[in-house]
Amino acid sequence: MTPDLSPRIAFREGVEVLPEDSFMHVRHAMAAFRLRGVPPRLQATLHRLVGERVTCDPELEWLCAQLSPLVTSFLVDAEDRPVLSIERLTRTARFAPAPLPAGTRVRLSRFAMSRLHQGDLVLESPLSMLRVRWHSDEAWRFMVGLSAGRAASGVTDAFIHAAGLLEVDIGSGFHESDVLRQWEFHDLLFHSRSRLGRHGEPFGATYPFKGEIPPRPAMKQPPAGPVVELPEPDLDAVSEHDPAFTAVLEQRRSIREYGQRPLRVDQVAEFLYRVARVRSLSKVEGLPYQASSRPYPSGGAAYDLELYLLVERCDGLARGIYHYDPLDHRLTGIEARPADLARILGNARSAAGLARSPDVMFVITSRFQRLAWKYRGLAYAATLKNVGVLYQTMYLVATAMGLAPCALGSGDSDLSARVLGLDYLEESAVGEFMLGSRPS
Repeated sequence: MTPDLSPRIAFREGVEVLPEDSFMHVRHAMAAFRLRGVPPRLQATLHRLVGERVTCDPELEWLCAQLSPLVTSFLVDAEDRPVLSIERLTRTARFAPAPLPAGTRVRLSRFAMSRLHQGDLVLESPLSMLRVRWHSDEAWRFMVGLSAGRAASGVTDAFIHAAGLLEVDIGSGFHESDVLRQWEFHDLLFHSRSRLGRHGEPFGATYPFKGEIPPRPAMKQPPAGPVVELPEPDLDAVSEHDPAFTAVLEQRRSIREYGQRPLRVDQVAEFLYRVARVRSLSKVEGLPYQASSRPYPSGGAAYDLELYLLVERCDGLARGIYHYDPLDHRLTGIEARPADLARILGNARSAAGLARSPDVMFVITSRFQRLAWKYRGLAYAATLKNVGVLYQTMYLVATAMGLAPCALGSGDSDLSARVLGLDYLEESAVGEFMLGSRPS
């Protein structure tokens, strides 16, 4: 990196400084401050910080510590061109760089990631509430040099260490705590970005594509193929014979072995009707898309999940792959090679340690954009929560019906997308659930 770098500070974009009587108002969408008794010299400096990089003296440093969420720290070269900047991602983020002792070895944290953000290369980590934004083409050279570890040098290392992106060798090598060792990079990143507290990105029901992209329809158009009409159960009769709810909860468990007699098509039909049918379609006030009501809950009443049946053995239903239409309560056959069906079922059998394949396996897919059209930052997390409540509904209904249910922890989404004829980015598997007749 350029050796003669010096620190500067400026307000982040969008900050306003407004004097009023004896107060100075410093406002931004992230935070607002009302300062009393600011000396005239500092008042002028506060105005300069809007759009100008200023050298930070001790007095200004103290003031900016109070305004920390609104301050961006820069390293600039001899010609005052920015090399990198440090952005606060949350109101609680603090940045206090200090020189690293001579001889200290540093390396890039394994949780650090580099990506393109708003046209610039950035370096960030789910462990940090700060982001490094590069304004120089030296970024890659700097990061490659840190991959294996080297002696710390200069203000750049101090800045990036203070941003929480470096690991430090304290004399006995680079070590992570036992807690941190048990986190995978993608798990911690997903956790930090799908909840509030460690990022400053738009979040929640922001409808980011409203007016640009039409929302996906509430119902997926069933695929072309042979249709199997399913009988509808009499729910009044079902409720008379069902065990008590508490008994169902207490008896619920995963069952990984099956009876000699296979499931019947009327059992599959009743299971699907009680678990996933569309009870109604409606236009909910305040929602700019059509919603539906089903036996299990869904974020935003969007119902992004679809059910596909992989049938190994079922009286009254041919072996094969089917899509469930929850509105008309019927199945549509999907053309697939027997080898593909056997491969997916074989993967499930292996994952669950089964002696034989389940009678029926449900592949649960998500039409991702159904949620992403409304939610920023939490769309995929909401999908997984939807899968969880669907799993529980499937477990409870299967238990009440005296069937053998078992959810799987994972599956091959790429394989399922190919076999089901889906676009992996538009709709692919997010859950798998096995069902069979219960052994005597």
